[in-house]
Amino acid sequence: MRALRALRPRRLLAMAAAAAAAAAGSAGARRGPVLTPESMNPAVRRVEYAVRGPIVIRAMEIEQELRKGVPKPFSEVIKANIGDAHAMGQQPITFLRQVAALCLCPELMKDESLPSDAKERAQRLLGACGGQSVGAYSASPGVQLVREDVARYIERRDGVPAQPDNIFLSTGASDAIVNILKLLVCGSGSSRTGVLIPIPQYPLYSAALAELEAAQVNYYLAEERCWALDVAELRRALAEGRRRCNPRALCIINPGNPTGQVQSRECIEQVIKFAYEEKLFLLADEVYQDNVYAEGSAFHSFKKVLMELGPPYADSVELASFHSISKGFMGECGLRGGYMEVVNLHPEVKAELSKLVSVRLCPPVLGQMILDTIVDPPKPGEPSYERFQAEKEAVLSALAEKARMTEEIFNRTPGIHCNPVQGAMYSFPRIDLPPRAVAAAKEKKQSPDMFFCMRLLEETGICVVPGSGFGQKEGTYHFRMTILPPPEKLRILLDKLSSFYTKFVQEFS
Repeated sequence: MRALRALRPRRLLAMAAAAAAAAAGSAGARRGPVLTPESMNPAVRRVEYAVRGPIVIRAMEIEQELRKGVPKPFSEVIKANIGDAHAMGQQPITFLRQVAALCLCPELMKDESLPSDAKERAQRLLGACGGQSVGAYSASPGVQLVREDVARYIERRDGVPAQPDNIFLSTGASDAIVNILKLLVCGSGSSRTGVLIPIPQYPLYSAALAELEAAQVNYYLAEERCWALDVAELRRALAEGRRRCNPRALCIINPGNPTGQVQSRECIEQVIKFAYEEKLFLLADEVYQDNVYAEGSAFHSFKKVLMELGPPYADSVELASFHSISKGFMGECGLRGGYMEVVNLHPEVKAELSKLVSVRLCPPVLGQMILDTIVDPPKPGEPSYERFQAEKEAVLSALAEKARMTEEIFNRTPGIHCNPVQGAMYSFPRIDLPPRAVAAAKEKKQSPDMFFCMRLLEETGICVVPGSGFGQKEGTYHFRMTILPPPEKLRILLDKLSSFYTKFVQEFS
């Protein structure tokens, strides 16, 4: 009897524990996830980014299938969807990587095979880093020494003063663009901020505006005039935008992505005067400023033209311009470096911008080091100068040749219409699609150019991005393709794509 009484508390404890476990299990069964497709931020669901969208996901799946031995009518996927120069075989610029290596591993200073100017640059840069290490945080707007070098670069480029305090280093250009948009966006309903963006556009802009719940106001580039920017079209877009939002900013991509046009100085002057008259903040995306190929084309920075226009424009039009180490001749996409210069920004707003960038602590310091080598490259007489110049010129001359090749081969094919690739790294050809192809796309609930690009990928292994991901005039169809593959591979790609297009049209005619 005494033994039974001794067991009773244990039994009661066990029963209580079982009841608690059952209750917990029951509660667990009732408790659904906090975050569901229905409860997540609806703005994020509206974000789309075509250059890494569904077609690229399928390209990656096909690569996996090829590795597993799944039979395909091709041996590799050629990713011509994104401006990733090194992924397409471009070799890094030696001086940039030598300085990067020295910054990461200062013990290499003892290596006699490395040039003295690369060592001096690395020592100078490390001296500006906390603890003389690229592993330390920098100031949030970037290493002060690099900001000073960027300001001197802008002065040499434009012939007008630049102040280091107006320079904010960034994680590529994208991060800086989004930060400026964050400052601009406010209001709701008809007072919601609107931003004029070019169509076709780089999808960063539409994605960022969707995430920030700002209004996208489209202005169309004139394809029939080599994607020219027309101020009359800006006025039409602005009037349309004002019926539904409060347009406060105008974005220009020059040289153009995806369209490859280079705006004339006269056009830039007209845009600045338009922004002044309509009280618009200017965003000048100039990351392709080194990539100008067409005869008669030249890069003119918005900052230079603005300053040379003088008052009232030079002292009142607000401008943020952007540059990056990802493009140009360097193609250092993965190192994530860039800068933004702000002009005529209200001092209190600039203080808020400084606060905003501080939330992310700082841009990658190694990217800042690479940026410094680009804005302050080797000088004549220095050990690295000749090799640096030769490598830079080889990259740019190869891109110029590939731009000409792309236009020429595409335009040989009836039904493909390709404007001259004046600059940047892409072609954006228009393709005529038969009504039966359009109907077949509708059945699959795809845009016609997505249908074409997906078939192209499945049958040839060529990955390009449908024009609908960038925006295009209703009833027209395009695709964007990089011109970055090596010349011999690019020629094969262009011939295969053109042949596929001809076969596709015959199938659906």
